[in-house]
Amino acid sequence: MAESNDRREQRLTKLQRLIDAGVDPYPARVPEVIGAAEALSQFVEDAEEQPTVSVAGRVMSLRVMGKSSFCHIADGSGRIQLYLRRDLLGEDSYNLFRRGVDLGDHVAVRGPLFRTRSGEISIQAEDWTYLSKALRPMPEKWHGLKDVEMRYRQRYLDLIANQETREIFVARTKIVSAVRRYLDEQGFMEVETPVLQPLYGGAAARPFVTHHNTLDRDLYLRIADELYLKRLIVGGFDRVYEIAHNFRNEGIDTQHNPEFTGLELYQAYGDYDTMMRHVEAIYAAVAQSLTGGTVISYGEHEIDLTPPWRRVTMRDAIFEASGLDIAALGEYEALYAAVKAKNVEIEPQPTWGKLVEELFETFVEPSLIQPTFLLDFPIDISPLAKKKPGNERFVERFEFFIAGMESGNAFTELNDPLDQRERFVGQIAAQAKGDDEAHPLDEDFLLAMEHGMPPTGGLGIGIDRMVMLFTNQSSIREVILFPQLRD
Repeated sequence: MAESNDRREQRLTKLQRLIDAGVDPYPARVPEVIGAAEALSQFVEDAEEQPTVSVAGRVMSLRVMGKSSFCHIADGSGRIQLYLRRDLLGEDSYNLFRRGVDLGDHVAVRGPLFRTRSGEISIQAEDWTYLSKALRPMPEKWHGLKDVEMRYRQRYLDLIANQETREIFVARTKIVSAVRRYLDEQGFMEVETPVLQPLYGGAAARPFVTHHNTLDRDLYLRIADELYLKRLIVGGFDRVYEIAHNFRNEGIDTQHNPEFTGLELYQAYGDYDTMMRHVEAIYAAVAQSLTGGTVISYGEHEIDLTPPWRRVTMRDAIFEASGLDIAALGEYEALYAAVKAKNVEIEPQPTWGKLVEELFETFVEPSLIQPTFLLDFPIDISPLAKKKPGNERFVERFEFFIAGMESGNAFTELNDPLDQRERFVGQIAAQAKGDDEAHPLDEDFLLAMEHGMPPTGGLGIGIDRMVMLFTNQSSIREVILFPQLRD
């Protein structure tokens, strides 16, 4: 820390010298410039005279000699080398560069392109301008920022120092654009719903609570946008979607951040089979846009996203992995006793459905490497999904898994307002038994449903986990620009 402070003091001294010399180290205007990549593209092989270009960027490397100097500057498009000579710039201008410029400073340069003896296309500076003086040195002299905590806490340094980090977030933008493009082409309308809600709902999660002073009431940061999007289905918008920030007051780990990005879409006159086809098509479209194919690498695995994906019921998946038939063990006590008889360490759960979910996460989830739809969940952990015809212990719900990671959730949406009210009442009972993620009873949503909601399919996809998959990252913090961290 002392060394860093010393270097900052040295740069402050240089800053004052610039000011004393009449140089504005933070000018309000920048000369008209082009990007480094565009400048490089203007070089013409074997031409007698090369074009003159103007560029601006951050000084990334610096080699100062007596009468000439080399440096590289970088902007958002790439980097380019500058060659500065005292006899071309004049002694005052050259000395100002040689004595005043540090790594991390921003400069603008104008001059003709040329190719050096080593073969690198460069700019021979005819004049240059200070744009911004950096008062702190960059990390590790540009050899890469390796400290994970610093990379997350000071993401700007991570982006400056590590090209791989920049590429992740460029890919993230392309992924979201590909998702939007697919949905727009399918006739979905993008909408916006409230972030601050008078009642949270649409997911099994604990909310963040805040207070609005003027209304003198508590409000909740949304845990999901589901119930508002369904109101729009009631209102006559047949295909809607939102790419939204959600907030859940839950733990932080490699797959969870309390603020995250989710896609939710709803289609009137669809069901969970419709949503499976959308999932397959969305992932194939994203893969095609990024790689030109539908096979990607994640960790040590090669993942084939080509439709159709495997489909398996929760009952069959648990039976194949553990020998436990959840349908035959339809009461909590019987199922828990069977689990204990196998000497499996599973904590008691508030409901039968929660115990089934815990069994699945223990026995099955880590093995789902290739894309898999897990179908038909217990009704008591799926209060917004429609019952399966002929088997009312389960609902038409799926989650899908890729590389052992749950990546999305979908229903044939419950559109019977009387059944929905009963489910909400059941959630209140579950909350009384200790389920702190149970849904509250939402009278306004029930009022909307009583005006008639058509048969509907709904889908939620975790955008951050999608980016993890397509950028081959094992931690959600690598794909969120500013993740939440412990002190």
